[in-house]
Amino acid sequence: MKTLRDILYNVGIRAVHGNTDIPVNAPAIDSRSVGPGDAFIAVKGVHTDGHQYIDKAIAQGAAAIICETLPEILLDTVTYVQADNSATASGIMAGNFYDNPSHKLQLVGVTGTNGKTTIATILFRLFSQLGYHCGLLSTVQNQIGDTVIPSTHTTPDPISLNALLARMVEEGCLYAFMEVSSHAIHQQRIAGLKFAGGIFSNITHDHLDYHKTFDEYIRVKKSFFDSLPASAFVLTNLDDKRGMVMLQNTKARKATYSLRTLADFKGKILENNLTGLIMQVGDTEVHFRLIGEFNAYNLLAVYGAAVLLGQDKATVLRALSNTQGAEGRFEYIVSAHDQIIAIVDYAHTPDALKNVLATIKNLRKGHEQVITVVGCGGDRDTAKRPVMAAVATDSSDRVIFTSDNPRSEDPDAIIREMEAGVPVHQKKRVISITDRREAIKTAVTLAGKEDIILVAGKGHEKYQEIKGVKHPFDDKQVLEEVMRLLDK
Repeated sequence: MKTLRDILYNVGIRAVHGNTDIPVNAPAIDSRSVGPGDAFIAVKGVHTDGHQYIDKAIAQGAAAIICETLPEILLDTVTYVQADNSATASGIMAGNFYDNPSHKLQLVGVTGTNGKTTIATILFRLFSQLGYHCGLLSTVQNQIGDTVIPSTHTTPDPISLNALLARMVEEGCLYAFMEVSSHAIHQQRIAGLKFAGGIFSNITHDHLDYHKTFDEYIRVKKSFFDSLPASAFVLTNLDDKRGMVMLQNTKARKATYSLRTLADFKGKILENNLTGLIMQVGDTEVHFRLIGEFNAYNLLAVYGAAVLLGQDKATVLRALSNTQGAEGRFEYIVSAHDQIIAIVDYAHTPDALKNVLATIKNLRKGHEQVITVVGCGGDRDTAKRPVMAAVATDSSDRVIFTSDNPRSEDPDAIIREMEAGVPVHQKKRVISITDRREAIKTAVTLAGKEDIILVAGKGHEKYQEIKGVKHPFDDKQVLEEVMRLLDK
């Protein structure tokens, strides 16, 4: 069993009251999970302050308290450690407790507004296909080899994260690929981790409900690359206007990828249709099963990262040519009767929706109408609601506004905010149906032969959150059910 002194290694400490040579059963940041002999770390969160639960943690048997502000009354039976930053301390302590698993495998982090899940997932599948035992930490799911572990956050809390990485090491993983969200960076959930590489996909307006300004959002993303060691690589999208900004203060080896200009990993789209992409990658022509320009960028990022990790270029391209994308990312089904194409995509930002609709436009033969079903999440960035609506109506023949995950908000109020973004001359294209199942059913009913339906916003999610309750809901499953009825 480790001592408190062991797991405090490298933590910024202001003061200690008590003995640090005591055994620690486990670190904890949730007071509800504290047991006898645990070290409770009081973290100041977005919604709650862990300092409010110090007494509760002690009552449940905590042997040590790590906090930024010491309680007025200090008990002789408890060790108190005043840290510079409790959130940072939680990451470092979790790493120390689990023997710093990120040092024992090649950990690659992927950050950006769009593409994180696809890039991390394809990297996991690619390296698995190349014969390596790998781990995946993503929005859709966490995975260790063939074992799937449900995901609750894009990036888990530091204790859960290090526990997962430790399990990966224990089970022989040589590589781990993880999404690194801006929330996780800002909340220090990745503190203490050692990364072998970092990938930047792109950055567009998102999460301004949390970060408040776009400049702050960029700064937080950039701080991930600033913290990478000289032993790591950083791979950035040269076609994103902030791509080079991400490289400015990093010590890591710098590399770039691009479809539009000279880069370390250069690609060019030769063909893009429903059978996939044909691309020129370097001096090699390759057919990929994924569709769309956004996936061309994702594939280039994966290819570049694999080569930077020491893999053979030709072998990587051969393996990638058979690789599929992440669940809920441009997944499509075709009705047997009228050959209606229905696409499910996680696009929940204006830029992601614009990219998906641009891809659909390129796939059209010309006569098909595009019907888009879209909503916006509750308790999230409200500024993007009218923008999402405008993007949808600009690039669709018919649009149905509906509920996404309204969470604690009134779904009708969210839809009204979306409707405000529709220009007067386009309002006749739009209908609003609050019930998401009815909205999808209506889209299928409106569709004619070979029309294209896009159901955007939820992708892989298997639930709809309404008033704090998660109800089973799967866009793809609902589409399949409705289209089966249509085909009868």
